[in-house]
Amino acid sequence: MPAKKTAAPKRKTTRKTTRRRGPAEPRGPEPGESALDPADRAVADLAERVRRADGAVLAAFKDPYASSPLVLASLPLKAVEPTPFQRDLSRTHAQRLVEAIGAAGLFLDPVIAVPAETKRGDGGGQRPPPSSFWSPNGRHRLAAAKQLGLRSVTALIVTDEAIAYRILALNTEKAHNLRDKSIEVIRMARALAKEHPRATEQDNAASFEEPYFLTLGVAYETRGRFSGSSYTSMLRRVDRFLDATLPKALRQREQWAQRIMDIDDRVAQHVKALQEMGFKSPYLRQLVVARCNPVRWIPLKRGETKPPMPLAEALTRMAASVRKFEPRSVRAQDLALVAAVAPSEE
Repeated sequence: MPAKKTAAPKRKTTRKTTRRRGPAEPRGPEPGESALDPADRAVADLAERVRRADGAVLAAFKDPYASSPLVLASLPLKAVEPTPFQRDLSRTHAQRLVEAIGAAGLFLDPVIAVPAETKRGDGGGQRPPPSSFWSPNGRHRLAAAKQLGLRSVTALIVTDEAIAYRILALNTEKAHNLRDKSIEVIRMARALAKEHPRATEQDNAASFEEPYFLTLGVAYETRGRFSGSSYTSMLRRVDRFLDATLPKALRQREQWAQRIMDIDDRVAQHVKALQEMGFKSPYLRQLVVARCNPVRWIPLKRGETKPPMPLAEALTRMAASVRKFEPRSVRAQDLALVAAVAPSEE
């Protein structure tokens, strides 16, 4: 009689659960408890510092997190200097900020400031005047303010000197990459088209920053993982703001974006063919697009404003080049060159 088989005991499986953290306990002052009198003992010394600098206290209040006293003040521009240890000034960024402020007509963003004589490690061994303030995060705004000829700058003054060394940790807002910028710009254009349908795209050039953000924005709306950076080299040369009204310009942008996505579909086929041939580089798409870029070999003239060809023509030529592209013509050294100059999505 055959031995009776016994079933193996079932293993008990336990599901690992992750506890979701709820909101933290309420903290900080209520809105009605936030305001402070500038004569309050917590900020009186700071308010006096502002007055000695020929500034004016605009408000005093408690920080919403830890109830720390803060002063919002208008300070003479000459009384505020950037801390010596923050990043170097980028003239390009400062100039772009000047243009953005001029276009908006407002200087909105206050700088953070601390009393200057409390700071150490200035590197030069020189003490600033007792009426001066350090700004740990305002080098470019201060440079723009000087270039714009501002007499004063709005500052949020902190009593804690250590904030000058901790400000970098607080600058954690995610920087806009190409996808973020493009989507934000196309959404802005759609909203403006509804509010001001007779305004032209050119009228809003300062708000949109770059024309190719509009074209790529439409593509990103359709394909979230679209590789827009592969096409910026070409679009920078040929894409320009349109004199058409915003609704009409948007319809044109949608047509151009669809043509770029059609081109990208063919590019994807070539990338797949290259991968099957053994190429594993992350720059395969950039290589194919670069080879098919119709303005690749047209010299870039200094101060160029007129495109070397209209965008519609560039897309027609690019589509033809993509159809003729031969993956077998690619060599390993070609990829190395593309990797060295490939743009990022930033």
